[in-house]
Amino acid sequence: MIPDQQPEEREIHTLGRLPHEAFGTFTLPKIASEVLEGFRALPDLTGMTSDAMDELGISGAVTGGKLYPSTPGARLVGRALTVLNVPREDAPEVAVQGGVSMLADVEAHNLAEPGDVLVLQGVDTISNMGGLLASIAKRQGELGAIVDGAVRDIAHSRKIEYPIWSRSVSPVTGKWRVRTIGVNVPVKICGVSVMPGDIVLADEVGVCFVPLERAESVLANAREIARSEAKRQEAIVAGAPIHEVMLRKK
Repeated sequence: MIPDQQPEEREIHTLGRLPHEAFGTFTLPKIASEVLEGFRALPDLTGMTSDAMDELGISGAVTGGKLYPSTPGARLVGRALTVLNVPREDAPEVAVQGGVSMLADVEAHNLAEPGDVLVLQGVDTISNMGGLLASIAKRQGELGAIVDGAVRDIAHSRKIEYPIWSRSVSPVTGKWRVRTIGVNVPVKICGVSVMPGDIVLADEVGVCFVPLERAESVLANAREIARSEAKRQEAIVAGAPIHEVMLRKK
């Protein structure tokens, strides 16, 4: 069992941008530090984790061809803080005249704790996140963001070392085109289901979402894959025959 999975009660003050029922939960389950550190220690973070999940029958990997990192070489392991965005029904010109933005992802940043990763199911070709929210997220201790949709101001996010993996980039603001309908609710990122509190792994190869209740078994399997890979690399250097190298080492 993973210790400390039950969320701790803490005083919550929302910003009033979403109704109470839009929040799936106000506090996320705690993840044991040794589990997070175990994933961080994997030499091939998303590759080995994806292999481990395959062997356990878990679907949780998103390729780099679907989500592109804003920062080359960025790497993170954290807890999923989820947001669900959808297109607005009114036309942008009508929304501008009304003067009311329906973007409310700031409510998630308001709940964030150090080590969280924003996981946002959003709208493509329209920015779901810009520089201001990236700065707030960074200040709150978030490690980065995974956005199934577009973002902008990526030069700023790189400058403040807040990496974002997004489907696309766009200068078009979501302020008048997108509305937030849920925080810490189930979302889908490029077809992969993610629950608030799941473990998020991301590097320049891709992104993996590990269900929290399967984290220990996935980590154990990934560690075994890493050990086998290291032995096989040693065998290659030592000149072992190819047929032996290709056998998984115990």
